[in-house]
Amino acid sequence: MTGAAVNFPAGDSKAMEELSLPEDVIQPLFEIAKSFDLKEALQILVKISRIDDGRADLASKNVLPLVLKLCQSIPYSSGCDHLALCLKLLRNLCAGNVTNQSLFVALNGPRIVSAFFSSVPEPDHGIIRFGLQVLANVCLAGREHQQAIWRCFFPDDFSAIAKVRSQGTCDPLCLVLYVCCDGNASLLVELCGDKGLPIVGEIVRTASMVSFRENWFKNIVSWICLDELHFRKLFSILYSGCDSEESDSDGKLFSTEQAFFLSIMSEIINERLMEIAVSIDFASCVFGILKKSIGIVGSVSRGKSVLPTGNAAVDVLGYSLTILRDICAQPRKDNLDDDLADVVDTILSYGLLELLVVVLRDLEPPVIIKRAIKQSDNQEETPSESYSPCPYKGFRRDVVAVIGNCAFQRKSVQDEIRQKNGMLLMLQQCVTDEDNPFLREWGIWCVRNLLEGNVENQKTVAELELQGTVDVAELSGLGLRVEVDPNTRRAKLVNMSPNASWGS
Repeated sequence: MTGAAVNFPAGDSKAMEELSLPEDVIQPLFEIAKSFDLKEALQILVKISRIDDGRADLASKNVLPLVLKLCQSIPYSSGCDHLALCLKLLRNLCAGNVTNQSLFVALNGPRIVSAFFSSVPEPDHGIIRFGLQVLANVCLAGREHQQAIWRCFFPDDFSAIAKVRSQGTCDPLCLVLYVCCDGNASLLVELCGDKGLPIVGEIVRTASMVSFRENWFKNIVSWICLDELHFRKLFSILYSGCDSEESDSDGKLFSTEQAFFLSIMSEIINERLMEIAVSIDFASCVFGILKKSIGIVGSVSRGKSVLPTGNAAVDVLGYSLTILRDICAQPRKDNLDDDLADVVDTILSYGLLELLVVVLRDLEPPVIIKRAIKQSDNQEETPSESYSPCPYKGFRRDVVAVIGNCAFQRKSVQDEIRQKNGMLLMLQQCVTDEDNPFLREWGIWCVRNLLEGNVENQKTVAELELQGTVDVAELSGLGLRVEVDPNTRRAKLVNMSPNASWGS
């Protein structure tokens, strides 16, 4: 039938005339689909290509080259629906079929798909999404296919696609990048380089605006920040293209993208707590972010919501705390050389504990503690204005959680808290507080770690003159009770069991 006239249905003939499609391309497709309506024929072929046998049959009939030629012949302005169907068909044809995957590369399929993206006058999320899905299926065929796609799209096309603020394009783009770089060290180096990191930065910006569904995004972020140690640079890129160590003219400390980025890092570390090895550089950078952000405490009003709050600086503060909380929960590494020094001990040496204790002292006490505080007749009550409010719900809990995890089996931390007269302060955190869910549980965990195996701390707690400062009923979970002399009002904490001993 090649070269013969084609009798189009009345509803399709006008569209075909406008598209001016070559007969040697569409006639074979019509024959295979048994339909002379182009749109219907493509829909039939898309359906056939959904299963392995259908893909193999269409491969034997050399359908993929016909579809690639058809894609080059259809102008977007009058045939966007047909283009979308062509891309769906290519996507299905290349799903696990090596013949079609190799043909796609051999016939310059990456360049043809790239031409779609550059010819679309306005970002067509559907066209871009289907095109990326084609690339993702071809990438799965192996290194040769990955290299062909990478050389065609990196960096300019990937950068342009990353700036399309659509969840439908963000997820498949991350899949393509992940599959290309997985096991290919040279491509991963390029992604982490000066041309690649800005692409990842744009992906983070897109995800912060439209979110994401698949885990490919988090896998890439984890690679770059935890495995390849580029967290510091990527965090800087996300400050509106400026150095994150400097605030802009309106005094904004952090960008919303940086806050979102830290929230993702917090999720990744929490999910992979027992399998990842956090570097000293990463932990040090997060500590530096905490030091910079913690200055807002006392300058912002009381937080009325949990993270994220919508305030970039507050969210950065909160997520830096949750990241440090989980870093400090990792088992301690003893007997390591200088290059593998314990991460927690390192950031403690930078002054983490002192910073958190000062912040905790400056916070207004939990409601239950404020009610329990009794002032002597000749002492004025400290005005509430002298205290700092919690910038978000859960801030106090997160501070206590970091201290508690640092104190686990670290005598230096136990001693430092006592030496800073912080034992009573930590006991005051063993209470319920509606603004800090699970504060009591974290407080008990913290005090337990401070007392375990530390005779000096146990003695300090037992000799405390409580004076109603602590809601002692909350300490029962620690196995403690209070003995009070009704005349002197002196009180001390003792073990509920006379024979019990801490740290035995």
